[in-house]
Amino acid sequence: MDIMRWLTEGPVGEFCFTILVSMVPIVELRGGIPFGVALGLPVWAAYLAAIIGNILPVPFILVYIRRIFQWMRRKLPKLNRVVDSLEKKAHLKGRTVTKYKYLGLLLFVAVPLPGTGAWTGALAAAFLNMPLRKALPSIFAGVLVAGAAVSILTFGVASLF
Repeated sequence: MDIMRWLTEGPVGEFCFTILVSMVPIVELRGGIPFGVALGLPVWAAYLAAIIGNILPVPFILVYIRRIFQWMRRKLPKLNRVVDSLEKKAHLKGRTVTKYKYLGLLLFVAVPLPGTGAWTGALAAAFLNMPLRKALPSIFAGVLVAGAAVSILTFGVASLF
């Protein structure tokens, strides 16, 4: 059996697709866990895949997002409005985080509502100059809590059917 077939079919494929869905901004694990369960994964496997997918982009966002935005402003000036919007969102969300620092970052990421999550938390942490070694554990803990909440909701809804 070739590697591509193994990665895209059966439980391994479902796990990999759940990781990919959970990496997408806005969707994150809030969509990844129900997606994985809908594909046929047990809730625990969907939770694990969604955690992996949701946390993978975070270190890169924390380290590189400011440089990426600077590059976009220089090379792609037509996207300045998008960059401005993302920076504004990060600063607005950063106010909540600033008050409570790393605990605030954890709580912000943990709340499974639109506009919160690992991507936005990482953006806020990057613009607040939080060091990677301190911000990453807070974001990771928040992702675990949000994943648990979404898993409980998903399991409850899935058990109805």
